Amino acid sequence: MKNNNSNSRRKFLQQIGATSLVAAASPLSSFANQAKAEERILRYEKGFSSNDTVRIGVIGYGVQGHFDLRTALRVPGVELAGICDLYTGRIQNAKEEHGNDLFVTTNYKDLLDRPDIDAVLICTTDVWHARIAIDALAKGKHVYCEKPMVYKIEEGYPVMEAAKKSGKVFQVGSQRVSSIGYAKAKELLAAGEIGDLNMVNAVYDRQSSIGAWEYTIPDDASALTTNWDMFIEATERMAFDAKKFFWWRAFKEVGTGVAGDLFIHLLSGSHLITGSKGPESIYSTGQFSYWKDGRNLPDVMSGVMQYPDSPEHQAYQLTLQVNFISGTGGQEVIRLVGSEGTIDVIGNDITVKHSLMPEAPGFGGYDSLFTFSKDMREKMQKEYDAKWTTAQRKRPTKEDIVFKAPQGYSDHLDHFTNFFDAIRDGKPVTEDAEFGFRAAAPALACNESYFTKEIINWDPVKMKLV
Repeated sequence: MKNNNSNSRRKFLQQIGATSLVAAASPLSSFANQAKAEERILRYEKGFSSNDTVRIGVIGYGVQGHFDLRTALRVPGVELAGICDLYTGRIQNAKEEHGNDLFVTTNYKDLLDRPDIDAVLICTTDVWHARIAIDALAKGKHVYCEKPMVYKIEEGYPVMEAAKKSGKVFQVGSQRVSSIGYAKAKELLAAGEIGDLNMVNAVYDRQSSIGAWEYTIPDDASALTTNWDMFIEATERMAFDAKKFFWWRAFKEVGTGVAGDLFIHLLSGSHLITGSKGPESIYSTGQFSYWKDGRNLPDVMSGVMQYPDSPEHQAYQLTLQVNFISGTGGQEVIRLVGSEGTIDVIGNDITVKHSLMPEAPGFGGYDSLFTFSKDMREKMQKEYDAKWTTAQRKRPTKEDIVFKAPQGYSDHLDHFTNFFDAIRDGKPVTEDAEFGFRAAAPALACNESYFTKEIINWDPVKMKLV
């Protein structure tokens, strides 16, 4: 990779503070009377730092490997140097897509040994993440590792240490962490737009066989075509099972289920917005509702986490939900609930709604007042009327706002741009090993809680089980 310290590099602009009005046909004062909230488009200009060549290798060329590579190659100056996968059909697919001259292998160490590869994208099954990440850093490669960063909590410490010692860029891949919408939500929360935060409700539902990980299994799947012996090197020995290879997320032997797949997106996003270091207690429960296909990790799962008072935020409770047979048709939303309103983060768009308390306390209506004697009611009514004005008894109003990302915006592209900018210019990444572990550990603790039916206690500052 070339080094270029030119001062002429363009800055990566995310001017989320400035917005432009879309629904502005009427004065702002009339928006409270309209059914539609004021809409604002987040101003955004895509920029790149230098386009010095960065050559990458992909380890794990399944669904996410394809998506990650496709996005990475949209960043100027990024070139593909090799692909590793255990399934022979994906090796053939790699050559068909990128040419017969492309270096391909079934052993990831072959990629790490190549001096012409600057960085690797780790897109394998969860059980392999830590081992490959540590090996890659030891070989001097920059690392983009798909979430969850680790398969087991105890793997997080050596990965963080390896990333720190290596001096190389290490970024975890989670949805939305580089989103301009999430950055705007963070800004609004910090500004007190919804008062004091007290709860976060995070949901990621699906309703499809593909969404439930029932991916198509090729007709030629066998222990030989999948290099099964190598596949299980990082886990317990077991007989060939095509489902465990191609539907691996659903099996605890090699994957981490909805907790490691989707809870972790919700945790990463909520931690970014709140600035939190993590929860102090974790409890999770789940069930098998529909996808009874041999999987041993549930298709419906909920979690409850308590976040303590901290320098970053007041105490709040977080609820997590994944439902793979949801009659909603599927939904992804993080709702931040404060004392004066809510922020709904849906994809890269956010909706702010306000509900403010009146200055005066409640009196009358569904109240104990009517149970008192007539004389007492009249006396207390007179005292209340004398103390509180009509204006003080009314709820203040504040316009709702919808913030939308511009059409065609990709937070996935931003995440990879951040990764390659860090490699080229030394900029900090948005999701380093510590951030990735602070999201992974509570997610993995949800599985532990599900199986043990116990509350898991966690020290979010020291990042240790208690």
